[in-house]
Amino acid sequence: MVGGGFMARTHTHAARAAGGHLDLITTSSAAGGRRAAAELGYRAAATGEDFFDHDLDVVHICTPNSTHAEHSLRALDAGFHIICEKPLAVDAASARSISDRAQSLGLSGTVPFVYRYHPMVREARARIRRGDAGTLLTIDASYLQDWLLSAEDDNWRVDAGSGGPSRAFADIGSHLVDLLEFITDEAIVSVSATTRTVHPRRGGAAVTTEDTVAMTVELSGGGIGSVLISQLAPGHKNGLVIDIAGSQESLRFAQERPEELWVGRRAGSQLLVRDPDTLSPDAARLCSVPAGHPQGYQDAFNAFVADSYAVFAGESREGVPTLADGVRAALITEAVLKSAAERTWVEVEA
Repeated sequence: MVGGGFMARTHTHAARAAGGHLDLITTSSAAGGRRAAAELGYRAAATGEDFFDHDLDVVHICTPNSTHAEHSLRALDAGFHIICEKPLAVDAASARSISDRAQSLGLSGTVPFVYRYHPMVREARARIRRGDAGTLLTIDASYLQDWLLSAEDDNWRVDAGSGGPSRAFADIGSHLVDLLEFITDEAIVSVSATTRTVHPRRGGAAVTTEDTVAMTVELSGGGIGSVLISQLAPGHKNGLVIDIAGSQESLRFAQERPEELWVGRRAGSQLLVRDPDTLSPDAARLCSVPAGHPQGYQDAFNAFVADSYAVFAGESREGVPTLADGVRAALITEAVLKSAAERTWVEVEA
């Protein structure tokens, strides 16, 4: 484990649930490494010790965004599979270099777009693949948070040097567009975006990354959609919502109510609740507890890590977000930033 913050704890719980042996952890400071090792159940890397000289199977990278490419490439060169927090890299060229390096070395990597692992997301995907929704017409998607609402709210992600040139979109918008493409099996082919930096200064320093993003998207199948991203929406804690309208039915998934999928029809609608006895096989596979016992974010993360480990062991798993998906998110992010800067439509590189 590289890193010792919130995401390292989340990854650790998932690794343990998947049967992983927790070996070694390193952080940006020796004291931080010792503290994280004691809290999470690892051995701390010794001062001056090269973390990548050890005999490891998988390296989880949970460090600030600007360091992802360096740590990923070093881990791959040492012969380890990787699970790298998103964004895979702060630019698409670096993200592609990680994917290419893994492929050339015969190694694998995944990126935790974990909202794919809510069973009701898989159910929505299955319904679209079966043709239940008909032709995709429109999408209304948003991801709203409030944790950076005030100018006094600060975090390393605000600094472009640590977090990269995009903040709100790279941090949470990437989850939303990944989910959009995953559920619909269609690609975003072009975007028209605008961004705002509401607070020009935080923590005594100038801010160059965006607080909010609004954009229109065109999809490969001819559908259109609106996407709204904000980290300054009062009362919204983790409000990822995606509403897909097809010619036969609509589907609505809200991450804060992950046990439900709303299915809308002109002649009557219904609210599906998670029940493995009634869901599609892929959705039922991800039901870790019986119906009526709520599943949430950590359960989704656990399933993602278990699938990642299975893929690293040579097994096949449906819907695992790979390094290619990390590259895809970086390409969309760059298209969004370019569109906002040039105030024009931008084609997303395939």
